[in-house]
Amino acid sequence: MGWTLTHSLDRFLDAAGGFLAADPTENSVPLSICAALRRQGMDTYGQEPPRFGWWEGPGGAVEAAYLRTPPYPPLLTRGTAQASAELARELGDAVAGVRGEKQAVLAYGDAWRERTGGQVTAGPDTRLYRLGELTPGTPVPPGRARTAGTADRTLLLRWQEEFARDVGTAMPGGERVLDDALAYGGRLLWELPDGEPVAQAGFTPPADGTSRILAVYTPEHHRGRGYGGAVTVAATRAALAAGATEVVLFTDLANPVSNALYRKLGYVPVRDFAELEFTAGVRSGRPGTEPLPA
Repeated sequence: MGWTLTHSLDRFLDAAGGFLAADPTENSVPLSICAALRRQGMDTYGQEPPRFGWWEGPGGAVEAAYLRTPPYPPLLTRGTAQASAELARELGDAVAGVRGEKQAVLAYGDAWRERTGGQVTAGPDTRLYRLGELTPGTPVPPGRARTAGTADRTLLLRWQEEFARDVGTAMPGGERVLDDALAYGGRLLWELPDGEPVAQAGFTPPADGTSRILAVYTPEHHRGRGYGGAVTVAATRAALAAGATEVVLFTDLANPVSNALYRKLGYVPVRDFAELEFTAGVRSGRPGTEPLPA
C-alpha cells in the first residue's frame, strides 16, 4: 500500500492506465497529457522530465494517481484523503501548488499546511462538464466553421497570447501543442461570410473514447454575438466525428456567462476541480526534492 513514483510513462500507464481508463470522462486531462507525451515526446510541456505516481490501496488496486509536467503543478486524480496526505509527504517541498479533483486537492492542501505551517492560497475553481445532447443555439450567427490550417498559425498564436492575458496563465505546451493540434485538425475557426475569422475552439484527440473541448476564444471586439457558442458546437461535432464517444470541457466557476452557455449547448456538470498555491512556512518536513526510484 502507498505511492510509487517514477519518470517512466510506460511504467505509469502499465500500472495506472486501467485506473485512468475506468473513468475517461473525469480523467480526460491526464489521459490526453499522456497521449500527447507519446505523440510529441517527453519534452512536450517543458525540458524537465515529467513525473508520475500511483497509490495502491490495502487490496493492491490502484486508487489514485498523479502526474506532473514541470513547470506546471502536479495534477491529482480523485482519491482518498489518505492518498492525498501521503502524496503531500512524498513530494515534500518540491512543488509550489497542486491542481485536480477538488476533494483530493483540498486534502493535499490540508496535509501540506499541517506539515509545513505554510500558507495555502486557493486558485480558480473549475467545473468539468460532459456532453449530454448537443443543442446548438439559435439563431446561428452569420458565417461558418472551418478547420484551421498552417496558414492560420500566426493568428492562432496571437489569439493564444491574448487568451493567456485574459485568464492570467499561458496554455501548456505553447507552440508545440498548437502545431500538434493543427496537424490532427484540432483547431476550428468561425469565420464571417467575408472570410474574417472571429472565434476559435479546439478539441483533443479521443483518449479512451473521450475528447476535451479547449482553447475556446473570441476576441473582445467580437464578443456577445454568438460566435463562441457556434464554434464550440462545431468543435464538439468535429470531436464526435473523430471518434469520441464522450466530449467534455472545463469552465471557470467565476464566469457565469460561459457556464450558462455550455449548459444551453447540452453540456451537463460532472465534478468540480480546484487549484492551490503554497507559500513556505517556518516548519520544514523534508528536503525540497521529489523522491524517485533510480
